[in-house]
Amino acid sequence: MAENIRRFNTFSGVFVPTLLSIFGVILFLRTGWVIGNTGLMEGIILITLAMSISFATGLSLSSISTNKEVGIGGVYYIISRSLGLDIGGTVGIPLFISQAISVAFYLIGFAESLRGIFPNVPIFTVATAVLILFTIIAYIGADFVVKLQIGIFAALLLGIFSFLLNPHFTLIAENLAPHYLPGENLWSVFAVFFPAVTGVTAGIAMSGELKNPKRAIPLGIISALTVSYLTYLLIAYKLSATAPYTTLQKDTLVMVHNSVFPPLVYVGIWMATLSSALTFIIGAPRTLQALAVDGIVPQIFAATLGSKKNEPRAGILITYAIAQGSLLLGSLNVVAAVITMFFLITYAVTNLAAALYSLLNPPTYRPSFKIPWFISFYGVAGSYIVMFLINSLATVVATAILVLLYLFLRKKHLQQAWGDIKTGILISIAKFCLLKLTEKKQDPKDWRPNVLVFCGAPDERPYLTEFAKFLSFNDGIITLANIITTTSDEKITLLKEKEIEKLFSHIKKHKLDFFPKVIVERNLENTFSRIAQYYGFGRVEANTVLFGWGKSRKNQIKLIKDIKNLLKFKKDVLILNYNNLKGWGKREKIDIWWGGKGGNFALMTFIAHTLADSPEWKKSGIRVMKVVNSEKELNIFKTAYSNLLKAARLDAEVVIVPNFSGKDFKELIKEHSLNADLIILGLSIPKEKEEEKTADRITYLSEDMPTTLFVRSMTPKDIWDIG
Repeated sequence: MAENIRRFNTFSGVFVPTLLSIFGVILFLRTGWVIGNTGLMEGIILITLAMSISFATGLSLSSISTNKEVGIGGVYYIISRSLGLDIGGTVGIPLFISQAISVAFYLIGFAESLRGIFPNVPIFTVATAVLILFTIIAYIGADFVVKLQIGIFAALLLGIFSFLLNPHFTLIAENLAPHYLPGENLWSVFAVFFPAVTGVTAGIAMSGELKNPKRAIPLGIISALTVSYLTYLLIAYKLSATAPYTTLQKDTLVMVHNSVFPPLVYVGIWMATLSSALTFIIGAPRTLQALAVDGIVPQIFAATLGSKKNEPRAGILITYAIAQGSLLLGSLNVVAAVITMFFLITYAVTNLAAALYSLLNPPTYRPSFKIPWFISFYGVAGSYIVMFLINSLATVVATAILVLLYLFLRKKHLQQAWGDIKTGILISIAKFCLLKLTEKKQDPKDWRPNVLVFCGAPDERPYLTEFAKFLSFNDGIITLANIITTTSDEKITLLKEKEIEKLFSHIKKHKLDFFPKVIVERNLENTFSRIAQYYGFGRVEANTVLFGWGKSRKNQIKLIKDIKNLLKFKKDVLILNYNNLKGWGKREKIDIWWGGKGGNFALMTFIAHTLADSPEWKKSGIRVMKVVNSEKELNIFKTAYSNLLKAARLDAEVVIVPNFSGKDFKELIKEHSLNADLIILGLSIPKEKEEEKTADRITYLSEDMPTTLFVRSMTPKDIWDIG
């Protein structure tokens, strides 16, 4: 797609389009009806409220637009580059639809105004004819439309002045108070009026074609909103001084009938409605074009169909189709209410983006036009409150549709080449939570596994990743760590990037909620204990370390030495000796061999029950095995273990294993657990200079056995809340 030509200045590209869309059908045909219902006092409140939301949005747009280059798509472009493509698309699609419907809204207003001269004019036919004409004009190009708008703007001002200069200056007393028609209230009237002030979005519809958008957008929008607000207040006052409320409610052409030169007001009405329709018929296709370029809607919607100036001709035709369908609604008030909901949603999200930028203040956010965060938050709150007051059911439905649209776009995994504020939001939330956890006194009942898995290259020992996945089922935090060694400083960065990418790919491939960590070292001396000691933030640090048990005796002894240091730092240690032939078996039987001492009970049973709760082990049963050496101990330990499991509310079977003849412990395990799918054993603290003995003991107990996990718990845990 060709690059957009930047050809418009502040006046022609922002100020005039904004003002023309605000000085539209509502100004001439519905302001009298509004004041006739609300009275002047409530009318001023209504106008001020509506304009204040637009002002907040205009200021938010101005702030964001002075921070970064603004491309094609106007509001959609700003939101998508601030909050990401998924949120941008969620707002951009209804924004485009609302802009397209607005074309019909203004053309219905134009056709209605003709009835003052031609009472029997068919509204649908006239609106359709003009829509076709405008579609052809837009198809030719925006240059012609912008030039046309300057002349229209002058004619519109003459129409406004023709009414303001009428001889009525004294207020009619009864027009001060509200006189609502049956079925109307302040918020139903607000819903009809609010589209009048949505020009702020039209004003940046051609953002991609502005010569200097960072200057043009804030200057053009703020100037246009200020002029339009003062004009609406003047007209509200003049209407209250011109005719009684009954006339204001019934006569949609009251401004024509009470002007110095009525033909000028007619021309103003026609110019206002037609120019507003033109503004949206060139703005809506550009929003759709931007959506298509970003891959949110099919690329065909961005087609220029031979335009040398990159005119979004496919979008123009689609805008025509939507506007034509909207004309079938016929009623100006019905169309106005629909547009109001769409624009309020857009306003809310736009303000939210600016508020988040102001609050989080990322390093890349340095706008030349800064505003306080609370102004933008007022825009967010005001938009949603007004939506609920207008129609709470429609607000809930609209929000539900947006949520579904957002989820759909998330599933598309849209690719974007820029960062957005969501990263800053997540970092701020993470920082807040980490600080709160750091402030909170640790309670053994709150213990959760934060496991550092030294997996090496994960594809070489996938069983470690798989076991970690089982452990993560009940809110466990898992980090896959790969330590690589090199003596070359030049290769460190490249090597680390390559290995971290492998870990990311492994995590993504297996759909794991894990963190990756790659550490580059010159040698492995005390590396495990050093990393485990320093890994984490505040109190959220690794409390458990998982190793695989290799075949090299030399490495086994080194590991035991490192584990001794880990235990000094109060880290729980898990060693998994995986049976490559049997694997995890049928995942139906977990045997825990606990001697009753050593403090491993909580961690051993926690692991067993976490596995049993996971989908992969849901059919498994747990047995707690206890070896007794005399008949006297049989009933004592049977009762004691049963009571312990009952107090902990654990679903497990107690099995007492008599060993009156003094059999070797390995023989007892073989005799009772050879058919288990996982055996969990305690790990004693290695004594000084007995690393080899400990390593040999681990190998001996787990050799030729089902997959075996050795557990050493070093921190107090009251996981089961048994006092």
